[in-house]
Amino acid sequence: MDQLLRVMNFNVSSDGIGAGEHQSLENPFGHARPERLFAWAGATASWPMRTGPGGSRGLDDYFTRDFARNIGAEIMGRNKFGPQRGPWQDHDWRGWWGQEPPFRTPVFVMTHHKRPSFTLADTTFHFVDDDPATVLERAREAAQGKDVRLGGGVTTIRQFLDAGLVDTMHVAVSPVKLGSGLRLWESPDELLDRFHLEVVPSPSGVTHHLFWRK
Repeated sequence: MDQLLRVMNFNVSSDGIGAGEHQSLENPFGHARPERLFAWAGATASWPMRTGPGGSRGLDDYFTRDFARNIGAEIMGRNKFGPQRGPWQDHDWRGWWGQEPPFRTPVFVMTHHKRPSFTLADTTFHFVDDDPATVLERAREAAQGKDVRLGGGVTTIRQFLDAGLVDTMHVAVSPVKLGSGLRLWESPDELLDRFHLEVVPSPSGVTHHLFWRK
C-alpha cells in the first residue's frame, strides 16, 4: 500500500483562516483565540492532551482518535514548531510542545535555518531546508512504511497542495469568523479540481471537510 501524505484535524475559521495575525510565544495563534477553533477537539474523550476522565464520544472523537493511526512521521512548518524568525538565537528552547510532544514520531521541521536534531520523550525533531518533495521523501523513509502526517501551518499545507503532494485532508471548519490572518482558502471549492470532497456537519458546531485525491 502507498504511504499517504495526510492532513489531519486541521482547523480553520468559517472564512478559511488557520492562524491570526501577530503570532508570539504568548499567543501562538495571534489574534485568533485557539479555544474558539479547537473547542470541538478538546471536548473529546480521545484528545491527546486530556488530563482527566470524561469527554465526548461520537463523530468528533473519531477524528481525534484517528490522529495517530498508522502515522510514522510528521512534517511541519517552522511556525508550528515555534514563533521565532530568522537564525536560531537559543538552541536551549525546544519548541512550544513541552517535554512530551504529542507527535511520538520523527518530525521534520521545514526552515531556512538548520539546527541539530534533538529528541524529547519519543519525538525526534529534524530541521530541514529542502523543497516539499524532498522533505516528503525523507519523511516517508523515516515512517518505515506508515503514512506521513502534514501538520501545518497554513503556509506549509499550501506549499504541499501546490506541489500536488497531498493525498487526503481533513479540515475542521469552526463557526467563528476571524477576518484576517493566514488563509487556507477563500472557499473549499477551490480544491475540487484535484480532490473529492465530503462535508459532514457535527453536533458540536464544527463542519468536517474530508478531501481525497481524484
